[in-house]
Amino acid sequence: MSKFTAILKKEFPAMDNESKDYVEGVLESIEDFETADDIYDAVGDILQSVNSEKSEDDVRQLCEQFFNIMNIGNNNTTQQKVLNAPVNIAEMAKNMESGDSDMHSIWLVNKDAGNKVDAKKLEKAQAKLQQKQEKRQDASKGPQAPVKLQQATASQVTNKKATKMDAKGTNRSMDIKIENFDLAFGDKVLLQNANLLLSFGRRYGLVGRNGLGKTTLLRMISERQLQIPSHISVLHVEQEVVGDDTPAVDSVLECDTERTRLLAREKEIMSLLNSGTQDAKLNAELSEVYTALQNIEADKAVARASVILKGLGFDTDMQQRPTKSFSGGWRMRLALARALFSRPDLLLLDEPTNMLDIKAIIWLETYLQTWPTTILVVSHDRNFLDTVPTDIIHLHSQQLEAYKGNYEQFEKTKNEKLKAQRREYEAQMAHRQHVQEFIDRFRYNANRAASVQSKIKMLEKLPELKPVEKEVEVKLKFPDVEPLNPPVLAISDIEFRYNPKDTLPVFKNVNLSATSDSRICIVGENGAGKSTLLKIIVGQLTTPLGNITLHRSLRIGYFAQHHVDHLNMNLTCVGVLAELFPGRPDEEYRRQLGSFGISGTLALQSLASLSGGQKSRVALAKMCMAEPNFLVLDEPTNHLDIETIDALGKAINAFKGGVILVSHDERLIKVVCKELWVCGNRTVRAIEGGLDEYKREVYKEIEANS
Repeated sequence: MSKFTAILKKEFPAMDNESKDYVEGVLESIEDFETADDIYDAVGDILQSVNSEKSEDDVRQLCEQFFNIMNIGNNNTTQQKVLNAPVNIAEMAKNMESGDSDMHSIWLVNKDAGNKVDAKKLEKAQAKLQQKQEKRQDASKGPQAPVKLQQATASQVTNKKATKMDAKGTNRSMDIKIENFDLAFGDKVLLQNANLLLSFGRRYGLVGRNGLGKTTLLRMISERQLQIPSHISVLHVEQEVVGDDTPAVDSVLECDTERTRLLAREKEIMSLLNSGTQDAKLNAELSEVYTALQNIEADKAVARASVILKGLGFDTDMQQRPTKSFSGGWRMRLALARALFSRPDLLLLDEPTNMLDIKAIIWLETYLQTWPTTILVVSHDRNFLDTVPTDIIHLHSQQLEAYKGNYEQFEKTKNEKLKAQRREYEAQMAHRQHVQEFIDRFRYNANRAASVQSKIKMLEKLPELKPVEKEVEVKLKFPDVEPLNPPVLAISDIEFRYNPKDTLPVFKNVNLSATSDSRICIVGENGAGKSTLLKIIVGQLTTPLGNITLHRSLRIGYFAQHHVDHLNMNLTCVGVLAELFPGRPDEEYRRQLGSFGISGTLALQSLASLSGGQKSRVALAKMCMAEPNFLVLDEPTNHLDIETIDALGKAINAFKGGVILVSHDERLIKVVCKELWVCGNRTVRAIEGGLDEYKREVYKEIEANS
């Protein structure tokens, strides 16, 4: 009998023999676990599913007990148990189609609320344990050199006059002028002899293709690697708020350090006076503190912080919750709220709409239109760039080019400018050719010698124009597949709770369907269940009530919201595909990557050296290697540049299979959406009128709450 059997029988009397044998086998693998947390990662989900009355803390304490038992007996050797790989649904489908499998149908899923182990959780635990075993096997082969990440560097020619004024404290200008600077990332030059002028009170949108250095430029400014006046305060919203016991609203209020200092001093003085201290200076200082608090409108600070938090999706209860209770996405929203509350002289925003739903984006666009200081924002949201910026800065050809107006005006001006440059270049080339023909014709004619020499000198004095470089069009291509006959996917009366003890479900009574012609976009506030619904559709989550019927030949390609985070950054782009689909020629991997704009030497670079948008393209290429005939995409536009988002819309429309898409990018939704599903009020409903009707509902709600 295993040394763990007695504990499992006592704590989990309802556990079936299959689950018990599996858990015991995992626990006997002593060498696979370095901490009790490792044990919890391997078997915690299974144990909690067997006995839902046990809390997470109960199961963690039990894992600690198992770990202590292992340490006591760790001198005994145990045979390592090799687990099978997780079930590959796509491969199972192909086997069934070809008749190579005698397995029963997996496509009709009838759910019940019986007390049994979730097969998905069992597979998840097996996968985690296998990853740990593989990691140890790799480590046993000898130490590997760590991947050396490239670093960004900046250099600039400084203005001596401005430097002296800054040192003396006499520089009062709020404009920012960075001249003649270079920016590089490792060996790659991003900007050369560039100039950046930010006038105080203007709102600048920084645009350009993925991988050209937009995020790097923001980081160099925020770290003051590029010199800007010391009296100008800079805030870059990049890191999520660290979780602790501080309530969300207090975390925002703490950004006003002057208010915090004055309130603390007021408390100290009042404590001294209440204790009986008689000091006229204290009364005078207290009056000064009250005057200072009044000058900064400290009494309105709580209301202002609450308005910002509410606009970004924090309801009254959430504002009082400790920051540690929020997920990473909500902590990033909290970081944005702190930045908006503190109002720095220069606010740097990198893709601020990525973490927001449509309702919060609309609020943010309205809020930033009256922003009193300077903003420099990197965004690929066309609607946001048309609404917020007063100026656009275009990063291309290692230069920064400024344009007045929003993105729509920028596109018109840029296209007209390119046409003019192309006409000028063609006219000069025609003139050069005409003059050269004259020179070649009369070069050896003594009577025309003076004219020839004059023409030669004229050619030498002409400015040398470079041909206009046209940006390469981005093209994405999903697999060529045959459409499936309906019904392809049907959801009937499903209900879902993350915890069976929850009184209210995430949603209930959901009845939806999709075909190979479907172009369904899902919208709704964060937390309404959009990503949860997608996970139910692809089988990552199971529901106790309702049925999900899938076509027998359905192969789903799933792009998760944080898909990029799960890629191995030490591998090359080709290596990522080779790891998942081994044994194929490199040409096939490179052809697949090329379908998503990762071509040439880029395909051989490590993922760590790529931009966020390039990593997203690799993730899309990886998803499509299995040739899915139905796409489920959760926020696929995050980090993609505008041109790639446009290409994604074209690729979706050209795809012969069905598509279900969660996105907040209005332009993409309008391009591809044939049907709109709205998550909210604990259900999912199809809405007539599409995105425009949904936005009208959102505006009414914002106006009602303002």
